[in-house]
Amino acid sequence: MLFTAVIIGRPNVGKSTLFNRLIGGRGALVDNTPGLTRDWQEGIGAIGDIELRVVDTAGLEDSVRGSLADNIRRNTEKVLATADVVLLLFDSRVGVTPFDHHCSKWVKQSGKPVILVANKCESSVAEAGILDSYSLGLGEPVPISAEHGEGLAQLYSALTNLAHKFENSPPNYRANPLSIAILGRPNAGKSTLANRLIGEERLLTSPEPGTTRDSIAVDWMYGDRKIRLVDTAGLRRRSRVVNRLERLAVADALRSIRLAELVILVLDGTRSFERQDQTIARKIAKEGRALVITLNKCDVIKEIESLKNQIQLHLGRSLPQIRGVPLVPISARRGKGIHELMETVVNTHNLWSKRISTGPLNRWLDDIVSAHPPPAIAGRRPQLRYITQTEACPPTFKLFAGRADGIPDSYVRYLTNALRDGFELEGIPIRISLQTSRNPYAKK
Repeated sequence: MLFTAVIIGRPNVGKSTLFNRLIGGRGALVDNTPGLTRDWQEGIGAIGDIELRVVDTAGLEDSVRGSLADNIRRNTEKVLATADVVLLLFDSRVGVTPFDHHCSKWVKQSGKPVILVANKCESSVAEAGILDSYSLGLGEPVPISAEHGEGLAQLYSALTNLAHKFENSPPNYRANPLSIAILGRPNAGKSTLANRLIGEERLLTSPEPGTTRDSIAVDWMYGDRKIRLVDTAGLRRRSRVVNRLERLAVADALRSIRLAELVILVLDGTRSFERQDQTIARKIAKEGRALVITLNKCDVIKEIESLKNQIQLHLGRSLPQIRGVPLVPISARRGKGIHELMETVVNTHNLWSKRISTGPLNRWLDDIVSAHPPPAIAGRRPQLRYITQTEACPPTFKLFAGRADGIPDSYVRYLTNALRDGFELEGIPIRISLQTSRNPYAKK
């Protein structure tokens, strides 16, 4: 049985900590700074034998119409409509505040079942706050400590009373989805692109740089393809990242590279191609992930072809290890080029997961060695005997050779580029490892 539990409360009451506890891992950034979470994010979790779709939301606070806080509140209203049960958190050490009363009135108006949760009950001063919470009119609170995992048995009992009412299960998007991360500098249009791809205003967007902090994962379908799309915080140069919250957000974004299969690097077409863009691309290539670069805001660029040629020239010089990375101009705001981008994403992922049989590989090796043999070492040329693909994602090859440790890196780069040309592997990372083959006539 799977039903949706939405965690709601004012800032810094421990919503993200409870979210991480329920899903059994690190899904949301946690810090003592109020207002760290901005977008809501979801995960599949469990408590006892009850499976949950858990949703972490931003802290609710007073807002001016049209402000970022107002957009956050509207986003929370949207996800509240999908809830089967609301977990309303308050800080038992602080006690019930006027805004806790406001939150309780708001969730009561939604008509959703509400479980009042008193967090941070490991403290001896929590008892007064728990007693004060009866004034909210939501019945007996469930005392827990999300940080230490205490009180989850009481929360399980409260959920058990509601679980039998809900039989609806969301579509299973999690069965082998294609994992895509969207990266780029701040304000390049990453969240706007994510919203355009999934077809709804799921993620907060703002002209203010740094709106996105958490890496937010969204499950959706592209045709009949299951996709798990991860929107990340903007990546600035390391020397400019001095704020603790930004360091946490950057670390989370870099972690998303390791978890993704393919990365869409978003460039701002109204700004020059900078060293930071190259640095991000190198990190992606180093992790062995498939890469598609998209040039956003092309609707306001006059000389789009000239800019594309300039960027491709930079990429050819700075990223020779993934020669031929696809570059797709788009306008995320207007929806221009989105279909072309997704077609490129699917094609690039297919190349990244490609497997080549051993027979064609070794015929290719014979032709390559005949045309350009490896340089001699102490008067003798290494013998390249056999090659096979050991892994896909990315394509990884093992080359057996005599005296393999003497083959120079320049010749390995030559083989890599020849592989690209021979098997149409443009734009994806390729790894070749050398292994010295055993000489059967050598003394044991």
